[in-house]
Amino acid sequence: MSNQQVRVAVVQAAPVLFDKSSALEQMMLWTQEAARQQVRLVVFPEVFVSGYPRGLSFGTRVGSRAADGRKDWHRYWESSIQAPSEDTARLGEIAREASVYLVVGVVERDAEYSSATLYNTVLYFGPDGSLLGKHRKLVPTGSERLLWGQGDGSTLTVVQTPFGRIGGLICWENYMPLARMAMYAKGVDIWIAPTADARDTWQATLRHIACEGRCFVLSSNQFVTKDTYPKDLAYYGDIAEEPDILCRGGSAIVGPLGEYAAPPLFDQEGLLIADLDMSLVAQSRFDFDAVGHYSRPDVFQLRVNEAVQKHVQFEPL
Repeated sequence: MSNQQVRVAVVQAAPVLFDKSSALEQMMLWTQEAARQQVRLVVFPEVFVSGYPRGLSFGTRVGSRAADGRKDWHRYWESSIQAPSEDTARLGEIAREASVYLVVGVVERDAEYSSATLYNTVLYFGPDGSLLGKHRKLVPTGSERLLWGQGDGSTLTVVQTPFGRIGGLICWENYMPLARMAMYAKGVDIWIAPTADARDTWQATLRHIACEGRCFVLSSNQFVTKDTYPKDLAYYGDIAEEPDILCRGGSAIVGPLGEYAAPPLFDQEGLLIADLDMSLVAQSRFDFDAVGHYSRPDVFQLRVNEAVQKHVQFEPL
């Protein structure tokens, strides 16, 4: 397959919540299956390592936090990873063994400071196993802000590959018009949109971004059932009366004119595979290019701060 043609895959699955070994084991198995089908790029869902704690309150209400809720959160913290670390070396090994570009959502613990803050992060690995870059979610949505800190502009990452530039945003970041414009300006050809949103409206978002950015869009969501939640969580009762399927999925692959290359998958885990003709990206921009002939820089301009935001600056006396 030439560099104008690339086979890609998105994984729809879920690990045991707060269980890093479960997540890594599933990643290895799904990536190996994709490699057997000659896939060159594999995308995993938002915070696949080590799970999206849908439905859990962590004992929190406005104005108070419960001690047992802190223990549940600490369990989540212990299942997070640092980047780089031995854990990312293992993720890189999975990519290298399969000889694929690998994109995966993780719960990241800051490696630079002694802070306990967690981040909703996407990591990019090359087929040689190298960690090529990361993106931290700029604005966690709603009660997610209890769990994750905010990223900054230094991780608006785009990775150059032989078949085009890959990059994107996480879940509802994709609703941020200026964030999208910043990424379009970086020339994204394959837009990565890992998510936890299984609603029908999410499909409209994916198709809009494909049409607006004139790019392929790969969205990966988890298919989550209650049996992936440890029953010894202090706040397991938060989901006790919920239906067995907590997240129905909806992973999909969309072409640069908004058509499905792989339609959304619901109510089961699975691997969506599509063969992308990368020449369609340039063809689609013939009549619309958001950062080219369809822009008006004399009227509209966007400034993006990509500096690392330092918490503390130490200066010599």
